[in-house]
Amino acid sequence: MSKKSPFKKVNEFRNKQWVYTKRPEKLVDQRHYTLEENVISISDVKLGKALLKSVYFSIDPYMRIQQSKHNTWEEPYPLNTVQGGAVVAQIVAINDNSSSLKKGDWVLSYTGWQEYAITEISSLRLLDPIDVSVTTALGVLGMPARIAYFGLLEAGLPKKGETIVVSGASGAVGQIVVQIAKIKGCKVIGIAGSDEKTKFLKKTIGVDEVINYKNHSSAKEMSQELKRVSPEGIDIYYDNVGGYITDAVFEHININARIVICGQISQYSGGLDTPEMGPRFLHKILYKRATITGVLARDYNNRMEELLLEMTPWVQNGLIQYQETIIQGFEKLPEALNMLFLGKNKGKLIVKI
Repeated sequence: MSKKSPFKKVNEFRNKQWVYTKRPEKLVDQRHYTLEENVISISDVKLGKALLKSVYFSIDPYMRIQQSKHNTWEEPYPLNTVQGGAVVAQIVAINDNSSSLKKGDWVLSYTGWQEYAITEISSLRLLDPIDVSVTTALGVLGMPARIAYFGLLEAGLPKKGETIVVSGASGAVGQIVVQIAKIKGCKVIGIAGSDEKTKFLKKTIGVDEVINYKNHSSAKEMSQELKRVSPEGIDIYYDNVGGYITDAVFEHININARIVICGQISQYSGGLDTPEMGPRFLHKILYKRATITGVLARDYNNRMEELLLEMTPWVQNGLIQYQETIIQGFEKLPEALNMLFLGKNKGKLIVKI
């Protein structure tokens, strides 16, 4: 991938933006957004700022959490604003002669669903397209990696020989968690939603046991399957899903088990504002003297360099494998967000202009 800038010398750009205009009650789709257009000019780039051309957009479950009408880790995402999100972009113009960044550089930004954006230079992370693919900054070397790496190692505290169960194991976060757990010497059980996904987990990235949860549609059935694949019990549960899967796992946790809550995607479409009851087996936490820890990627924002130092070589030498689902077309962004909750993506979900 060349670093040469593909942009012509023009002063103005027609800019499209997806503006978040209506709170969803269940699934989110195009009805909850308005596509707007405006013009953005190089003359608008003030000192210390850069004009970016967006190329790849990260699609993440937390976007739906932010759309709840209730406070989560922050106030509800404001209506009538551009949908936020991580973006891999190229610099079109930059107004700072002292910056090491230059026109044509690939960067990671948080400028959201718009084709062009002006942002602070200090907020940008330079990407090297020769080192690894720039899309990895949205997944296996981005925010999902941050919460997988630190969430597992610092909240899960894996030890060689322990058994870990990971729900949503083929997703952007899960596919990283299971591989780090294998690197640390754990027995890994991955739960996913299709035979194709469980095959990827088993054959490609070496998960020890896999469960297609769609073949086990109740907590009782799931509990029976967990007992079959982990008769030794469960030491760590890395939860990306919630719901009855979590209920079933609690039946099999060992003494001093660690339960890491990263996501509850089963509850996001309709369950955020009126959540289901559960888990209903908290007495198991008492009996087993287990811990439950919630983890957020933002808690580790300032430790990204630490992660990249260890994980970049893992990706380069193939020790960490990853899947990406890339959807073509800026107009597909709302539809792509909906895909997350229908299980249509494999690994990290990205939209490309």
